Amino acid sequence: MDSLVPKAMFFTKGHGKHKHALQSFEYALRDAQIAHFNLVKVSSIYAPGCKILSLREGLKYLRPGQVVFTVLAEVRTDEPNRLISAGIGMAVPAKKDQYGYISEFHGYGMVEKKTADHVEDMAASMLASTLGIEFDPEEAYDTRRALYRMSGRIVRTRAVVQTVEGDKRGIWTSAVAAAVFIMDPLSSTKK
Repeated sequence: MDSLVPKAMFFTKGHGKHKHALQSFEYALRDAQIAHFNLVKVSSIYAPGCKILSLREGLKYLRPGQVVFTVLAEVRTDEPNRLISAGIGMAVPAKKDQYGYISEFHGYGMVEKKTADHVEDMAASMLASTLGIEFDPEEAYDTRRALYRMSGRIVRTRAVVQTVEGDKRGIWTSAVAAAVFIMDPLSSTKK
């Protein structure tokens, strides 16, 4: 059923704080501008030929209440000043008829750059192993990134990360990052 293959996607991130964990998560989704959709978490395949849109452009194809498939990373804490991070990484193959990978990660104590490198590394390593690119997983990601690019088989990688420190008063703090899929932007009516 081709209608369930994403034709376009966009990335977003957000954070929120509230005395209740669920509401802090809701506020993070609001900050990411995706709280008004019925989100369905899916695993991490970038469909061949899927167009990457900006957040603003992608939102034009979705309506409130719509069931929307997403790769979602989420994390919450009620520990004062605890650093949390949620990240999405992506690796796209050079050949447009091949699929790529999207990775999600949530964790504690990792700054934005470290989280971005981690999710990008996960996606690129999954794609490299699928494409048969030989690499040493113990090598630093910067070394492997150069190898992946030199192979000419991975065209680009990217990461979207939200980091935030837990509220100093101990109220719940949430972070989210998401890759949001649009099934058929050509037949959708823009808002």
